[in-house]
Amino acid sequence: MEPQMDMQQLFAAAQQMQEQLMNAQQALADAEVTGTAGGGLVKATVNGQGELLDLSISPTAVDPEDAEETARTIADLVLAAVRDAYRAAEDLQQQQMGPFAAAMQGGGIPGMPGGLNLPSGLDLSGLGLGGPGLPGPGPDDEDDRET
Repeated sequence: MEPQMDMQQLFAAAQQMQEQLMNAQQALADAEVTGTAGGGLVKATVNGQGELLDLSISPTAVDPEDAEETARTIADLVLAAVRDAYRAAEDLQQQQMGPFAAAMQGGGIPGMPGGLNLPSGLDLSGLGLGGPGLPGPGPDDEDDRET
């Protein structure tokens, strides 16, 4: 009966890990980070999943004497602020999801002793974690597809 107990422990650990993963994903969805550019002239706010939630541009960023140059400058500042916010969201994702990626690669289940030795070819893309040794989808994956 010893092997049966090990399977029960494995299933219980997997269920606990799934609950922790869902909680971490919800925490990311609820979290907000802000990126800035131009000394705070432009601010971009994204959630922990990389969704752009808010964008603000200070009126002082606008030069009414040179609308064309102002438009280019603001566009550059918006890009910089959004990229800054995405970097912050990626950092947050790494903090929240990193322990789960390590567990899937055999490092053990967060909060559980021992390891979870999973097959090296396990595809974790359905969990949003990527495959073994690969990062999960990031907020600039969409940008990469356009080029």
